[in-house]
Amino acid sequence: MFLMLNENIKAIRKSKGLSQQELAIKLNVVRQTISKWEQGLSVPDSDMLISISEVLETSVSTLLGETVTETKDDDLKAISEKLEIINLQLAQRKTTRQKMLHWLFISLCAVIVVISAVLIVSNSSYLGWDYSEPETAVVGVAFHAFEWIFVRLAPIIFIGAILGIFLTWKKV
Repeated sequence: MFLMLNENIKAIRKSKGLSQQELAIKLNVVRQTISKWEQGLSVPDSDMLISISEVLETSVSTLLGETVTETKDDDLKAISEKLEIINLQLAQRKTTRQKMLHWLFISLCAVIVVISAVLIVSNSSYLGWDYSEPETAVVGVAFHAFEWIFVRLAPIIFIGAILGIFLTWKKV
C-alpha cells in the first residue's frame, strides 16, 4: 500500500502534465515536499491527501491504490487509518536505519582500535626492511603511506564515530 501511494501520486501528476513544482504551487507546499512524497520518504496527512486528489482530479481511493469507492462519511476515517499504517512503516524503516547506523559507528570504532593496536605492535617494522628490491620498496612505501594517513585521520574519524554512537544511542 505504501508503495502505491507514492507511485500513484507521481504517475497521476505526470499524466496530468504537471511538474513537481507546478503541483507544489497548487498545493501551497515546497517542491521538496512533493519529491519526498513521490520517493516514499514521507506521506501527506489526510487533509493534504484530499487536496492532492482535488488538484489531480482523482479520488483519494485511486491515490491509495483502491478500486472500490467508499461512502463519504467513511472516507476520512479510512484515509486516516491507511496513513497511520504508512506512517508506522516509515517509522519502522527509520528505526531500522538508526540501528544500522548505530552499529556501523560501533564497528568503525572497533576497526580503528584494532588497526591502531596492530600498528603499535608492529612498531613500523617496515622501516628496517632492505629497500634495494623494487617490490619490497613498493610494499614498504604502501605501508608507510597507509600508516601516515591512518595516524592523521583515525583520531578525527574515531571522535566522529563516538559522537555518532551517542547521537544514535537513544534512537536505537
